[in-house]
Amino acid sequence: MSGSVCGFFMDAERHIMPNIHSVSRGAFAGASALLILLASFLILSGGVGLVAAFVASLSEGREEILQAISYVVISIAVFDVAKYFIEEEVLRPKGKQSIAEARVSLTKFMTTVIIAVFIEGLVGVFERSGKAPGDILYPAALLVVATGMVVALGIYQKLSIGAEREKKEKDMIG
Repeated sequence: MSGSVCGFFMDAERHIMPNIHSVSRGAFAGASALLILLASFLILSGGVGLVAAFVASLSEGREEILQAISYVVISIAVFDVAKYFIEEEVLRPKGKQSIAEARVSLTKFMTTVIIAVFIEGLVGVFERSGKAPGDILYPAALLVVATGMVVALGIYQKLSIGAEREKKEKDMIG
């Protein structure tokens, strides 16, 4: 009886898992397409706002430039998230990923996010320093968080490279 139960689960896994992977890939592809569309709208919105502000007055245009920069930076980060999903979840064959491949992939993704957070913090500092210096805490906190993210990424890099070395040594021995 236990053999037939195991056989049932093995058959179920063999037939169901490919379907689950297909559904998962489809969901990631759809989510990525939506993210790309939304990021495009955000860039378009920033451009329209910029033109409208310059038509109204030059002083409003200066502030809208910073807002447009924020929109573009956020859009680039969103595009990169969509690209990451497409590369890692849609196009990559489902197999074992090496530690080095995982490290490189995650590093590229996190680097984009870190850059976006740094730029958003810098834009916030520039926006608030001229108008309300007391409101500078939030953008300054973003810069501190981005710095913490860089430190955390460095720690991750060091630990994962160590794990790669250990795995290579273990594979050479055994």
